[in-house]
Amino acid sequence: MSNLSLVTTFILMGIPHAPTLDSTLFGIFLLIYILTVIGNLLILLVIRGDSHLHTPMYYFLANLSFIDMWFSTVTVPKMLITLVSPGGKGISFYSCVIQLYSFHFLGSTECFLYTVMSYDRYLAISYPLRYSSMMSGRICALLVTSTWLSGSLHSAVQTILTFRLPYCGPNQIQHYFCDAPPILKLACADTSTNEMVIFINIGIVASGCFFLIVLSYVSIVCSILKIRTSEGRHKAFQTCASHCIVVLCFFVPCVFIYLRPGSKEALDGVVAVFYTVLTPLLNPIVYTLRNNEVKRALLKLKSGSVFIQNK
Repeated sequence: MSNLSLVTTFILMGIPHAPTLDSTLFGIFLLIYILTVIGNLLILLVIRGDSHLHTPMYYFLANLSFIDMWFSTVTVPKMLITLVSPGGKGISFYSCVIQLYSFHFLGSTECFLYTVMSYDRYLAISYPLRYSSMMSGRICALLVTSTWLSGSLHSAVQTILTFRLPYCGPNQIQHYFCDAPPILKLACADTSTNEMVIFINIGIVASGCFFLIVLSYVSIVCSILKIRTSEGRHKAFQTCASHCIVVLCFFVPCVFIYLRPGSKEALDGVVAVFYTVLTPLLNPIVYTLRNNEVKRALLKLKSGSVFIQNK
């Protein structure tokens, strides 16, 4: 990172909206954030407390909930501050570095984790008799550790490429958090090489992960069609449906923002809200409403809490 930067503070311009909507947007996003944290904490608590959920699938889901909780925390609280306080729009240079690193670290780790989860479903459906040996606890831990390390490395590349440039002029970021595309527009140097490398970097990771997920599900569908009973096929499809929904909610906005030519700042900000604010909330809802095992575990947790209170 360059020490030549004259900019010590950036100004986050937030989501384009009428000033009269500040209070309304603050209330909406605060509610979503609270529900996101509570929902993901509940999933973590349920998976930890119910021995029936101590399986690879729920081990990966627990990691996803942990990531989503922090993924939302990286951006939403600062956005809430900018909505209620004019002075809250400022963010120091190094805080911006930390936010960008954390955002891409958690986002890319989630991307890798979705790929691992699709591989897990592939093994569970295609090789049910050998699944326990092919997806042992040691292998699960190794896969999850690999996703976190890969996410850290990927984010480090993004952060170094972005902040190695000098920033000596405008400091208004046309976004509600520090992200590479809007920040590069403020650099006092040619950014074409950076933009190309970042585009290729994100492109390889996103398209590579998505290709592997699609490949896994093609194999899964082929295996499901070989199941003789309609009940068995329905159960197998239902197991994978939740994962497919959250994958699409995560990848489609990311591809729209990072892997298309040109950029419309206002539109990018609106789309970014979807995968930084709404997707972390959708994950616990989707996995809860569509998963009977999680719903049963939640009911057990509720019954246990009521029982303790009654005593």
